[in-house]
Amino acid sequence: MYERYVAIGDSQTEGVGDGDDLAGLRGFADRLAARLAEVNPGLRYANLAVRGKLAGEVHAEQLGKALELEPDLVTVVAGLNDVLRPTCDVELVAGHLAAMFASLTAAGATVGTLTFPNVAKIAPLAKPLVPRVLALNARIRDAAARYGVAMVETFAVDVTTDARIWSPDRLHANPLGHQRIADSMAHALDLPGADDSWTHPLPALPPADRLTVIRTELRWLTGFLGPWLGRRIRGVSSGADREAKRPELTPFRPVGQGRRDDAP
Repeated sequence: MYERYVAIGDSQTEGVGDGDDLAGLRGFADRLAARLAEVNPGLRYANLAVRGKLAGEVHAEQLGKALELEPDLVTVVAGLNDVLRPTCDVELVAGHLAAMFASLTAAGATVGTLTFPNVAKIAPLAKPLVPRVLALNARIRDAAARYGVAMVETFAVDVTTDARIWSPDRLHANPLGHQRIADSMAHALDLPGADDSWTHPLPALPPADRLTVIRTELRWLTGFLGPWLGRRIRGVSSGADREAKRPELTPFRPVGQGRRDDAP
């Protein structure tokens, strides 16, 4: 079983949306580490992810550090920040991911990754980005197959676009969403006790009336999309001057031992 787990990527891997910067962020990687530690209490875990990073930055800034730690398991989740930019070279993004897969697997690590969900079902205004997501997903599949990477398929799984697993900003999973990601990665890695329950839908809700939908969209536009676009225009990254939260491999101590925090 795995002894040395290193997570690399952007805000989703850092854990944004699952906790806060004062009390600390958890996120899917911490939750996956908790599951690994149930099987192997001696697990050591590092998380090199930093919010706002593009795939090329993850490649340039985190891969080398990850390799120095000699992991036997690495999760790589990056590329969505690139897709959200006004211009995006999907081939270049996929090339960075493939290069990371190649280097990590050549070093003997098991690697886990995922494709991205249907962003138009999470935020209807993101519909123009769907062709990019589909193109990047296809290339992630190809690279994962080429290098023997365990991969989670999300695009066709309806629960991945359920608003109840996303934070109000619709960019980051909430605690329930991070738990679903962790469970999906455990399933892809064939960990003991893992299954496809992460794909199961949440209880059905009555459809919202049109006025509620309009109000919800307006709140998102003014509260989240507008400020996000402003930062992009100013060239301000949310990860500027931030450091990785767990830069070294250290023994894993679960937050709230025995608690999964996966209730909606």
